[in-house]
Amino acid sequence: MATAEERLAVPDARPLLLAAIDAPDGRAHGVLSGPMADAIKARFKATSPINIDVSTERRYAQPGCRRLKVSFWQDGVQLPGEPGPRRRTIDFGIDYCRDGLPPRSLS
Repeated sequence: MATAEERLAVPDARPLLLAAIDAPDGRAHGVLSGPMADAIKARFKATSPINIDVSTERRYAQPGCRRLKVSFWQDGVQLPGEPGPRRRTIDFGIDYCRDGLPPRSLS
C-alpha cells in the first residue's frame, strides 16, 4: 500500500485509471479530494482520507486498454447499526482505455 506522500489528490478515480495504464508496474495510488470526498466523509462520520488504489489485472491487445481493479477504502467509517467505526472497502473491476471507452475486444 502507498504512503500518504505517494498518493495523488484526485477529484475522482479517472486520473488514477490513466496513471495505472501508463505505469510500468500497472499501479496508481491516490486520495479522493474535493466536494465528493467531503460529502462521503460527512455521510459516514469519518475524517480519515478516502484512499484509491488501482492495479492492472490484464493487458488487452488494443493499445492503452487494460482490465483494472479499483479499490476505494477509508478507515473510521461508522455505518448505522454498527457498534463502532472500522475500515470499509469497495472493490470493483473495469475494462478501460486511455480514451475513456471500454476496449473493442477483450483479447
